[in-house]
Amino acid sequence: MFIVGNYLLAVILCVVTMICWGSWGNTQKLAAKTWRYELFYWDYVIGIVLLSLILGFTLGSIGEEGRSFVDDIRQVNSRNFWSAFTGGVIFNASNILLSASISLAGMSVAFPVGVGLALVLGVFINYFGAPKGDPVILFLGVFLVVTAIILNGIASGKMSKGTEEQQTRKKGIIIAIIAGFLMSFFYRFVAAAMDLTNLENPTEGMLTPYGAFFIFAMGILISNFVFNTVVMKKPFVGEPVNYVRYFKGNLKTHLVGVLGGVVWGIGTASSYIAAGKAGAAISYGLGQGATLVAALWGVFIWKEFKNASKSTNRLLVWMFLLFILGIVSIIYAGQ
Repeated sequence: MFIVGNYLLAVILCVVTMICWGSWGNTQKLAAKTWRYELFYWDYVIGIVLLSLILGFTLGSIGEEGRSFVDDIRQVNSRNFWSAFTGGVIFNASNILLSASISLAGMSVAFPVGVGLALVLGVFINYFGAPKGDPVILFLGVFLVVTAIILNGIASGKMSKGTEEQQTRKKGIIIAIIAGFLMSFFYRFVAAAMDLTNLENPTEGMLTPYGAFFIFAMGILISNFVFNTVVMKKPFVGEPVNYVRYFKGNLKTHLVGVLGGVVWGIGTASSYIAAGKAGAAISYGLGQGATLVAALWGVFIWKEFKNASKSTNRLLVWMFLLFILGIVSIIYAGQ
């Protein structure tokens, strides 16, 4: 299987994670013109599962190092199987909530709040679960990112017009906070199932990144029959939707959702593969720089801060600067 050989390549993969995690939400925005996010989310999950299989039978099955994908799945013990599977269930619950918050509060607000909170809590959880890197510089980077998130929230408050819009954004932010709290735990469950210290010769019963990603994806798929069905019947906004409407969707609309899942999945797989060299905390923390990428999309492409005042624009500039400094600090902490 393909294994990362040095820290620089690990950082590059983490940057790929950051871009992918921060960009998949664009597919939801595109589909939202004609397609409810609850319906979009099924295609998104299908995209993740398909990618996990493709990567497993390609990168996860080439070369002489490590363990092949099929052998990896066959030999995993029940403890590590359920750990990776539980990570998928937790992620799915959090991501459905995050998708709902994007539809309510906008991409440039919901993403930084939800994923930013997941960054803060997740780095702590992953670092103390498997310490690697300079903790002082690592947590300094986290502090800078938190400050950037606060500035984003203030800027968002300045853009709300009227009581109804303020209430909608407030609801979206509250849901994003809940999503972020849940999201901070999923990575630790998946990382615990992998032998990150010896990918060349993994411990028997533990998983490689490719096997872990597939089982994680299955956790998402199976739990989606419960979580997303509930949200379809009792949505956060709008009227209930059913599966008949899903199957009436056209091919182009379905493919947009699948693309979203593939984009997110590439980022996740890159993070798992990089974790062996970078460490779980740094790999996860760098990936959550996706908040910066999502904010850039929201501000410059979707124009969510169009006609903002000078004071709001200044807040956005400081937000981006602090995000960049925070991400650089997290990278430096791992050297």
